[in-house]
Amino acid sequence: MSAPRRALIVIDPQQEYFTGLLAIQHPPRDESIQRIADAIDAAEQAGIPVVMVQHTAGDSAPVFNPTKPEFRLHESLEQRDGSTWKHVVKQYSSVFPETGLHDWLRENDIDTITLAGYMTNNCVVATAADAETRGIAAEVLVDATGAIDITNAAGSVDAKTVHTTLMALLNSNWAAVAPTAAWVDAVASRTALDKSNLGESAAMGASAHA
Repeated sequence: MSAPRRALIVIDPQQEYFTGLLAIQHPPRDESIQRIADAIDAAEQAGIPVVMVQHTAGDSAPVFNPTKPEFRLHESLEQRDGSTWKHVVKQYSSVFPETGLHDWLRENDIDTITLAGYMTNNCVVATAADAETRGIAAEVLVDATGAIDITNAAGSVDAKTVHTTLMALLNSNWAAVAPTAAWVDAVASRTALDKSNLGESAAMGASAHA
């Protein structure tokens, strides 16, 4: 099997997720932003392209408003030299619609995207699912992503349960899920991450709950 041709996609590491209602709750946001930095370091050292994504909801929106400070990248990322990064602004949960990113990946012969950033329960899962329809393999860094507590008419779930559940779901079909340290090792060895599938996950689930 040939080595993955990767790009690191850092989704919406914006101040919006560190203040206010959308503040990431699990894993701890100060830890996940450090893991994002670790992934960027490894990518840059290995010559893997880094794509930095920011979400906009428009100039009149209460959140993700590009005229407000919360739209900006986390300060630890703003302090880095991002001159070699590809910068993308998106309007949908997935990073692909109307951004030109799919064409850019194809032009650069990239077949695998590694997802870090926020939120697990929105843009990360949407991008991983969308990648499948585009013939692109996905990897998700479990400790470089994060979720929030959610409550609505359908139920209430804490952030840890949201994050853990979605990581298991992603690894069962849409993505290879691993800690950042394991991904760094895979990058160094130019190997793919291990990934489960729906059949294996179903069999193991049946056995665990028998």
